[in-house]
Amino acid sequence: MSVLKVIEILGNSDESFEDAIQNIVKEVSKTVDEVKSVYVQDMQVTIKDNKIDQYRVNAKVTFGIK
Repeated sequence: MSVLKVIEILGNSDESFEDAIQNIVKEVSKTVDEVKSVYVQDMQVTIKDNKIDQYRVNAKVTFGIK
């Protein structure tokens, strides 16, 4: 039997939603082993001068614990 933990993470990017998600995985992987999945809960953008300034993602990251 495995035990999993879920944490909520906010990520952002100047490039795209996909890049924001990749930034979440990259940062979480620095301190967490066995990342199993990322569930994107919410996506937002901020606007500056009538253009998209930042892509933001609210996600839940699931990982195994020992």
